[in-house]
Amino acid sequence: MIRDIAQGFCRDCLETLPRTAKRCSYCGSPRLLRHPELPELSLAHIDCDAFYASVEKRDRPELAGSPVIVGGGKRGVVTTACYQARISGVRSAMPMFKALKLCPEAVIIRPDMSKYGRIGRQIRAMMQDLTPLVQPVSIDEAFLDLSGTERLHNAPPAYVLAQFAQRVHTEIGITVSVGLSHNKFLAKLASDMDKPRGFSIIGRAETKMFLAGLSVGRLPGVGPAFQATLRRDGIERISDLQAMSEEALLRRYGNGGQRLKALSEGRDDRKVVPDRNRKSLSSETTFNSDISKLDELVPILRSLSEKIAAKLKDEALAGQTVVLKLKTSDFRNRTRNRTLADPTRRPGRIFDTALDLLQREVDGTPFRLIGVGLSELTSDRLADPPDLVDRRAQRMADAEETIDQLRRRFGGRAVETGYTFGRKISRGANLAPRDEEAPDD
Repeated sequence: MIRDIAQGFCRDCLETLPRTAKRCSYCGSPRLLRHPELPELSLAHIDCDAFYASVEKRDRPELAGSPVIVGGGKRGVVTTACYQARISGVRSAMPMFKALKLCPEAVIIRPDMSKYGRIGRQIRAMMQDLTPLVQPVSIDEAFLDLSGTERLHNAPPAYVLAQFAQRVHTEIGITVSVGLSHNKFLAKLASDMDKPRGFSIIGRAETKMFLAGLSVGRLPGVGPAFQATLRRDGIERISDLQAMSEEALLRRYGNGGQRLKALSEGRDDRKVVPDRNRKSLSSETTFNSDISKLDELVPILRSLSEKIAAKLKDEALAGQTVVLKLKTSDFRNRTRNRTLADPTRRPGRIFDTALDLLQREVDGTPFRLIGVGLSELTSDRLADPPDLVDRRAQRMADAEETIDQLRRRFGGRAVETGYTFGRKISRGANLAPRDEEAPDD
C-alpha cells in the first residue's frame, strides 16, 4: 500500500503527521514537511550543501566547529566555503586574500578533485536508484523526475526524496538540500530557499504569487548586466514582468522577452534529460607570484596535462580540441585552441599541443594563471588510433599506459616525467577540473 503523506510527515523520523501537529509526535522534531500539493509534485533539484567543504569536514572531524575554505594560495580563489565561513561573507570564486580578510581564522584546504568526483559519483548512483531520469548539472547537483515511481517505491516522490536525504547523510556523511516543484526552474529555486539541510516546495497554485516579490535577478539568464538594463527600464521585481504583456517584452527584448514572460509566470517546459554529455574539461592553476619565463611554465603545463588525461580516463572520455588559457597580471584572458585530427586522452598529445600554443604566447608578459583543457568530448573508444607510420608516437603511448598502471598501483607521484621530476609544482592554488557549468554549492 502506498504511504499516505497528504497531511505531511517528519523529515527526521519519516513518520506521517496528524493535521495540526507542530512537532513530530514520535520523535519531537520540528522539521515537518507539509504542503497542499505534497503528494502530487515529482520534479526535484538536489544540491549538496557546501559540497567540497562538507567532505573535508567529514574526513577531519576536528574541524566540525571551524570555518573551512577549500581553495589555496593567497592569489587563488575560493572554490567553496562552509556555512560558518559564509556567515563572515566568504563566497565561492572570491579571491583568497579577500576571503582571509573577512575570515582570518578559517582553515584553508586545497581541493582534492579526485576525492570529490568519487563521492559525487556515489551520490549520483543513489539518485539513479530512485529514478532513471537523473540529469546532472555539476559534480554536486542534479535534477530528478520521479513521476510514475510511486508503485516502485511504495511512496510518493516527496517521501522518497526525504529518505534519500537521510541515506546520503548516513552513508556518505554530508547533507543535501532538496527543492520539489512542477518544473526545473522552480525546483532549482526551491532547493536554494532553506540551505543547509533544506527541503522546500513550490506548488502550482502558489507559483505566480511566490515569484511576484522576488528580484528579477533570481531568474536564470538574468545576470548583473541584464539586471541593470531591466532596472533602467523600471523592471526590478518579477511582478513588474508579470504586469507586462508578452508582446511588449518581445518588442523591447526580442526573443529574450518571451522567455522572461514565461519564467515570470513560472512556466518552464524543459524536460529532465539523463546522462547529459559533458562539453569540456579543464584544469587551471593560479600562481602565488607572476610567471613570465617559458621554462617555469612548462612543468606546470605538463602537470596540468597529466591531470586532465587522468580525468578523461576516469570518465572514459576523450577530447579533440586542446584549449590553452592564460591570464595576465592585469587580469586579461588569452584563450588559444587547436583541433586535433582525432580525439585524444593521452597526456603527451595534450601537452605537446598546448606547449606549441604556449610558446607562441610567451613574450615576456607576466602571467598569473595557466590552464589547459579539452573540448569536443566523446567516448574514448575513438581516441588515439594506432599510428602505423610514427612508431615513436606508438612507443610513447605504450609508455604512458605503463605509467598509468604504476600510478594506479603505487600513487600519483610514483612515476614522474622529465618535465616535472624534482620540481615543486605545488605553487598553484586551484587545480579543479571544470565542467561547462561550475558547481553551485
